[in-house]
Amino acid sequence: MIKRSHIRQFLAVVETGSFTQAAGRIRVTQPTLSAGIADLERMVGSRLFVRDRRHVRLTEAGGRFLPLARELDRNFRAVDGFGASAQTDWPALKLGVIRSVAAPLLEAVLAGLGEAFSIELVEGTDSELRASLASGRVDMMLGLLRDEDDGAIPLISEPYVLFVPSSHRLAGQAVVEPETLGSEVMIARRSCELLDRTSTFFTRLHVRPRFSLRSESEERCMAMVAAGLGITTAPLSHRREGIEPVELEGYDFTRTLGLRADPAWLTDERAEACRTVAADIAERFAAKAR
Repeated sequence: MIKRSHIRQFLAVVETGSFTQAAGRIRVTQPTLSAGIADLERMVGSRLFVRDRRHVRLTEAGGRFLPLARELDRNFRAVDGFGASAQTDWPALKLGVIRSVAAPLLEAVLAGLGEAFSIELVEGTDSELRASLASGRVDMMLGLLRDEDDGAIPLISEPYVLFVPSSHRLAGQAVVEPETLGSEVMIARRSCELLDRTSTFFTRLHVRPRFSLRSESEERCMAMVAAGLGITTAPLSHRREGIEPVELEGYDFTRTLGLRADPAWLTDERAEACRTVAADIAERFAAKAR
């Protein structure tokens, strides 16, 4: 008989792509996890994973089993909550948020959605939250939208720019050539989804600035730019008092942020509430960008 532990083990391997990481996530030993997966494969009569030294990926049978496993996981969680009183039915919305969302945008999203739902925030990278959404660990995520994301609710599209203090020599310039930044002190936003590509961009142009701060905190990074500690690249929505956005020549990156939800959670009524919030935010932030 397939047990809940089998489903948890299977989904953990799918989400992490690693038996070692999956074992750590669900707090079992790797031999226990491997034995559980082998037991599950015997019960379904097919190999579910292809393993080699560096990768773990689903077989064709594993791909067919994945939606069934997700549905079973949702049903197990529904049984856990069965009979819970309205007072303990919290939160109404588990919202995953990528760490690079600017505080003003997140505040606007929470203010809007908070009128309709009690909310628990779950932070993570875009890939981590996509896995959490697929497994039902979050109901909705605020993150990067891709062309293939059907049914997503767009919020804003924005460019990445160079931010400098308002008193900086580059403030007010329309476009800055990256080669002129070699003598500048910079701040590294460790939560940025473009961190590797930004490093490659500057390295290709032989620009190797000094760094005064490397931080996971978006708010601290932008506050330190305003304080004059250094300059940084960031999405335009990170604009705040005391700093100025400048276009960086050749740094032609953009992103679209939006909401994606578990179809099982997104009823017609909930979808309408989310679209109303999204329309309001899109209008407000479009006006700010002008």
